[in-house]
Amino acid sequence: ALLLAGLIALSFGPRAAAQDAVTAITNAKIMTVGPAGNIEKGTILIKGGKISAVGADVAVPAGATVIDASGRVVTPGLIDAHSHTAMEDNVNECTNIVTAEVRVADVLDPRDISLYRQLAGGVTAANVLHGSCNSIGGQNATIKLRYGAASGEALLFQGAPPGIKFALGENPKRASFGGGVRRYPATRMGVEVSLRNAFLEAKAYKKSWDDYEAAVKTASAKKPAKNAPAAALPLGPRKDLQMEALKEILEGKRLVHAHSYRADEILMLIDVANEMGFKIATFQHVLEGYKVATEIAKHGAGGSTFSDWWSYKMEAFDAIPYNAAIMASHGVLVSLNSDSDELARRLYWEAAKTVRYGGVSEDEAFKMVTLNPAKQLRIDKWAGSIEVGKDADLAIFKSHPFAPDTRVEMTLVDGKVMFDRSKDVAARKGVLATLGGGQ
Repeated sequence: ALLLAGLIALSFGPRAAAQDAVTAITNAKIMTVGPAGNIEKGTILIKGGKISAVGADVAVPAGATVIDASGRVVTPGLIDAHSHTAMEDNVNECTNIVTAEVRVADVLDPRDISLYRQLAGGVTAANVLHGSCNSIGGQNATIKLRYGAASGEALLFQGAPPGIKFALGENPKRASFGGGVRRYPATRMGVEVSLRNAFLEAKAYKKSWDDYEAAVKTASAKKPAKNAPAAALPLGPRKDLQMEALKEILEGKRLVHAHSYRADEILMLIDVANEMGFKIATFQHVLEGYKVATEIAKHGAGGSTFSDWWSYKMEAFDAIPYNAAIMASHGVLVSLNSDSDELARRLYWEAAKTVRYGGVSEDEAFKMVTLNPAKQLRIDKWAGSIEVGKDADLAIFKSHPFAPDTRVEMTLVDGKVMFDRSKDVAARKGVLATLGGGQ
């Protein structure tokens, strides 16, 4: 408890700069992952939580707080496109096959220690998803890793479009998930039908609201006769929170992130989406994506996969470590995700594996944990690369992120230092001394 209190104090103490203060990161090799490419010895200026300048010839203003990054490599903060962090055990609402009304944002815990540990791995943003026991699960939350913030709401990435979790395969058909009364469906056929039925109902719900809004517009446009009372407006349909979320999907206002493994089921969901008139934003895990990469690219969906997890259940048996490279070569926007609080601390090494397995260039591989997930989550306006005007979400590495001896020395979110390895180590030593010098 003493150690945790010390680390929180480090993150939210006097170091937090005023809005008009400037922080300068100097003498760094900068991997911008943007149009400027790699800058061998550059400077980044941060003001008001944003990147105000970046380049090799940037002057440091007087009074700026200077972080000397000599010999270090500065990169954009890493983005995990599939996470369950900061949720404790509030992951699966298995009581119905469709639970589009439940919201991850309602159960976020800013004190989850996993947030701090992931900051120590350079992660600054994550797509926090509902579990996968429903064909249509809950609404996701795109967050920044503002560990120790005052509320779960304070973690939310402002401006990020809303999304929702779908799931195919074994998980939704294993309806009881270890206990309780089994519910429909128990087969892959039933999973497909549950999706189609949900969207048929959502289309009817949408039509009822479209008709109502058209009727209101018509009634409002009519001019009543002189001295006549205004015409009564028609009564609207009853609000249904579950249908509201699906209606937003049909309107293109809510992104679909679909847990998937097998090629046949990926094609099935593409067919259902095309039939019902909506798009899949990302296929998550998508372990057999390499088999149907052309079809995924044609639909316009991204693929967020693992580097080399395989055979942990039957539908993962055909996973291969070349999956990311093959999908990318067929035009799919690819990211690498963790689905694990533990793995999330080493996303940069997950990206390195695509260089070995598939010959992806180092720059393109690193995009799979920075710019590509930002694009998939539609937050690339603010994150994913080091460019003027973007949020100052940055990681400072000891050496190149793919080097076997590398580690993250410092992580900044919105320009604030949220992890500093040197001060973390000092805090640990201080706590040990307080406790009597134990090792």
